[in-house]
Amino acid sequence: MRAYKICFQVVLSCAVLVSGIINQPAAAQRETLRSTVWTFDRLDKIGGFPTTVLGHPKIIQTPIGKAVEFNGMDDALFVDNHPLAGMRTFTFEAVFRPDQGGAAEQRWFHLAERDPQTGKDTDTRFLFEIRVIGNQWCLDAFVRTLRGSQTLIDRNLLHPLGSWYRVAMVYDGMEFKSYVDDVLQARATIPFEPQGPGHSSIGVRMNRVDYFKGAVRQARFTPRALPPEQFMKMPKL
Repeated sequence: MRAYKICFQVVLSCAVLVSGIINQPAAAQRETLRSTVWTFDRLDKIGGFPTTVLGHPKIIQTPIGKAVEFNGMDDALFVDNHPLAGMRTFTFEAVFRPDQGGAAEQRWFHLAERDPQTGKDTDTRFLFEIRVIGNQWCLDAFVRTLRGSQTLIDRNLLHPLGSWYRVAMVYDGMEFKSYVDDVLQARATIPFEPQGPGHSSIGVRMNRVDYFKGAVRQARFTPRALPPEQFMKMPKL
């Protein structure tokens, strides 16, 4: 009887151990599927990461909450984090307001990989840009990895300046898509390689050209491809 009890305890312990091994990946997977949100309601820290401030961007009150406003000449924020690093699929969303008076080409969100040995930027990056045509703008979404690059832009899909928009770039493992307020702007099938750790700039390109005139309210980074119905919701203005 004693031997039977010992065997039973061993079997039970093994079952608990196996159960833990089986369940742990599922829990880890659920953890990796969580989104990261950056809210631009302060200048000293974004997404929990300290910022480097260039020029004099300012916090403004808007109908959808606090936001950071950039003057289009010398304002920018730099964050020592690359929120899409390591992701094989992703959804990158941002809520922003492009204003009148800026340059024709404006890069307002730039995620760059850094070489771990030199600390310098590699050529791999994610970009949100706009092209201004008259009093309107179109979205330019771009990605470059070790396996290639792709620009998504349609100059015929124009939107008025001075309003709030939610834009998104999505990659599902095969296809790269861009959206403005749930409406598809462009798409392409591309090869892709996850990027390594790095940093981000908001309001300007990493090398401090192509400044953005307007405001940024929020960004969200999700390690999977979301359909438009699962994008961030914006309050009705």
